[in-house]
Amino acid sequence: MSSNDELVTLFKNQIKIEKTIVDSVAEGLVEIKNPAVKGVLKGISLDSTKHAEMYSSAINLLTIVPQALTEGNLDKQRELVEKHIRLEAEIIKKLREVIPSVQNKKVKLLLTAILSDEVRHHALLKKVLNILVRGETITDNDWWDVLWENVPFHGAPGG
Repeated sequence: MSSNDELVTLFKNQIKIEKTIVDSVAEGLVEIKNPAVKGVLKGISLDSTKHAEMYSSAINLLTIVPQALTEGNLDKQRELVEKHIRLEAEIIKKLREVIPSVQNKKVKLLLTAILSDEVRHHALLKKVLNILVRGETITDNDWWDVLWENVPFHGAPGG
């Protein structure tokens, strides 16, 4: 599956499936009384909502020409992503300290699942910072490079 059209079709179908999961969980949660099971199912539902958003973003990346970010936009996005990288790191540290001392197997299962998610989030945020945010930015230096790259002698007296 290599063409953008095929990928877009696949992603649109995946969005429908993810929304079906969300609807199904929402209906099923009404009758669930166990808070742990309810929490896990709700978490899966939220992941499905997130996945649908990510598929939608992928469609946009394949079909819309992205507008380059200005340095100001970059700074705001970088600050937000870096803040969340720090927050995720704190959560990971705390969970790694607490989990070994937890005796209740059910609580340990939930905390381990949370830790696994947090580790993935942390890694993803680092990639977002490097690939998505920086990759769509045009800095002042980039503009100068574009302006001068084809100018002979780069403004110096040509001789």
